[in-house]
Amino acid sequence: MKLASLKQGGRDGSLIVVSQDLTRAIACPQIALTLQQALDDWSSTAPQLQAIYHSLCEAEAPQESFPFDPHQAASPLPRAYQFLDGSAYVNHVELVRRSRGVEMPQSFWTDPLMYQGLSDSFLAPHDPMPFINDDTDWGADFEGEIAVITDDVPMGVKLEDAEQHIALVLLCNDISLRLLAAQELQKGFGFVQCKPASSFSPVAVSVAELGQHWRDGRLQLPLRCTLNEELFGEPHAGTDMVFNFPQLIVHAAKTRRLLAGTIIGSGTVSNRDRQVGSSCIVERRTLETLESGKASTPFLRTGDRVHMEVLDDSGHSIFGAIEQEAVPFQSPDKQTPGAR
Repeated sequence: MKLASLKQGGRDGSLIVVSQDLTRAIACPQIALTLQQALDDWSSTAPQLQAIYHSLCEAEAPQESFPFDPHQAASPLPRAYQFLDGSAYVNHVELVRRSRGVEMPQSFWTDPLMYQGLSDSFLAPHDPMPFINDDTDWGADFEGEIAVITDDVPMGVKLEDAEQHIALVLLCNDISLRLLAAQELQKGFGFVQCKPASSFSPVAVSVAELGQHWRDGRLQLPLRCTLNEELFGEPHAGTDMVFNFPQLIVHAAKTRRLLAGTIIGSGTVSNRDRQVGSSCIVERRTLETLESGKASTPFLRTGDRVHMEVLDDSGHSIFGAIEQEAVPFQSPDKQTPGAR
């Protein structure tokens, strides 16, 4: 099944079921008003939502269905109790550290990296990215990732049980301010300022819906990223993913429960095959530095447009597209009152 949240209905949006081809939708307030409410009782609500999904995908959709407009969609969870972002594509980490002349600990290949990111307000998939600072260059970058949303996960969950706790799969643009990251890393404590609000695909999809494209706890399809309508990279999400999502869940739940609605990101999708390109600017800059001694690709500038999407074997969008424009941030006195 495929689920989304309309922006209307408050800070947590309004849950809708979306057809397989992403053209029609139907509200389901009799089951749950929001996706978080559905996740809180997932064992009960999931079968009911699945039944609505089947009816919506039939030749004659229910009369109460309406056209689905991804521009009216918030991120599937407009805010979440927890967002944990990993770095499962260790190739990406190794590249970036090499460019800085920093040694790569062998433990990175056996023990996942993970940080706790901002989760109290996500950008919608078609919202602008307001992180361009004309006075001070923050090094704004996009990061194409795969993510999952869990149901309730017990502390110390076993690896063989972890995958059953994946409720939904979605795409993530984990926006990063690279030059601020360099400053924060020097402090040796953690990310805060360099990790503003991320955005997610318009639609979240069940593992069963992905079928053959989900295997070994990984999405087995390329993530296509374009910058200003030009292909930036199309790395395969299932290739070179050192830690799969069950392993990331086990890592996250080692000393804590994960409540329903926890989002876990894969980290930047990255392949060792350089011909497929990259899903973030800093990786391309790293490769340029390693090859010629100097990075030539600039970080995001005002007006730059980022597009992320995963297509099935027939060329149809599975999650809908993340499509965002980089814009200057506004000082508080210029922001709209009550705006998120």
